[in-house]
Amino acid sequence: MIGRISGILIEKNPPSITVDVQGLGYEVDVPMSTFYNLPATGEKLALHTHLIVREDGHYLYGFASPEERTAFRQLLKISGIGARTALAVLSGMSVKELAQAVTLQEAGRLTKVPGIGKKTAERLLLELRDRLPKTLASGGETRVGAGDTAADAAADIMNALLALGYNEREAVSAMKALAPDVSVSDGIRAALKLLSKSS
Repeated sequence: MIGRISGILIEKNPPSITVDVQGLGYEVDVPMSTFYNLPATGEKLALHTHLIVREDGHYLYGFASPEERTAFRQLLKISGIGARTALAVLSGMSVKELAQAVTLQEAGRLTKVPGIGKKTAERLLLELRDRLPKTLASGGETRVGAGDTAADAAADIMNALLALGYNEREAVSAMKALAPDVSVSDGIRAALKLLSKSS
């Protein structure tokens, strides 16, 4: 398995790029989130990679962060989701946005991605619910950006409401009314107020 590639960026042809590694050119497909942050041609770069071996060839996919690669791998585990669709999801939304959509079970965000219909979006949310937020919210030292804390907070608030005995429908409904950048403690307080009014 090729887990990382480091070399000189010699060609950009979205979604594919070519990286020269000591005279050997590797073709790597990347999501647009990674593509937009690439250095200029001729510059050095390093990518986290995932290799897929099929009968018709070997395909290498590259990502700017470990979180992007983790999300890609989790998407591939879902029946009917191939590498092309997984790349489309990560091109249409950031890892943070995907984690938030999964936490809040918002199919509407996913249906904006080309090739993702309502049924596929609902299946993605259902299957990612138990693994994606946990995997990404508690990830390693490298973070996609400051916005990751919003996904962490959303997951913590959701878990707190479920632990307090509210069902998932009630918790999701209350969380939709919260500000996206709310802190965990403020979010729990606000959600409890909303839930007490509706009960």
